[in-house]
Amino acid sequence: MDNTNLNKPNQNMEMGWDDTIQEDGQELVLLDEGDYNFTVTNFERGRFPGGQKIPACNKASITVQIETEKGLSVIKFDLLLYRSVEWRISSFFRCIGQKKHGEKLTMDWNKVIGSIGRAHVTQRKYTNNYGEEKTVNDIGRFIDYDPKYFTEMLGAPVEISDDDLPF
Repeated sequence: MDNTNLNKPNQNMEMGWDDTIQEDGQELVLLDEGDYNFTVTNFERGRFPGGQKIPACNKASITVQIETEKGLSVIKFDLLLYRSVEWRISSFFRCIGQKKHGEKLTMDWNKVIGSIGRAHVTQRKYTNNYGEEKTVNDIGRFIDYDPKYFTEMLGAPVEISDDDLPF
């Protein structure tokens, strides 16, 4: 369940047949290719039905938000829980600071929502069900967590002088 709108009045509530509507939806903010900070806003467990390269398996559907001067961009992607793409899951968990290179990690999905990370965003073209070619933002790769990327998101680091120390 997406909990991001629970604090907004009239969000995530059933509507009646005669209710008034206003919300037009969010316009797609197409980002230039580059590196961006993000916040994980949603995580859902699901099943991948299987394809040519990977059989049916569990999947994590992740939603991230990126705030830019152009506006708020939302990117959704899946992480397939399958050993041949384990590297991508590891990369995601390193990106949000839960894993370090070479270490074993039991994935803690309960800590994913609210995590911050950094990724290289690209644009991906696809053809929709109406035969129209569309372009969307896509995660090209995850960037290992480094606190220096998040000073604006976390606030400036606190400066401590020797005068502030009690000893």
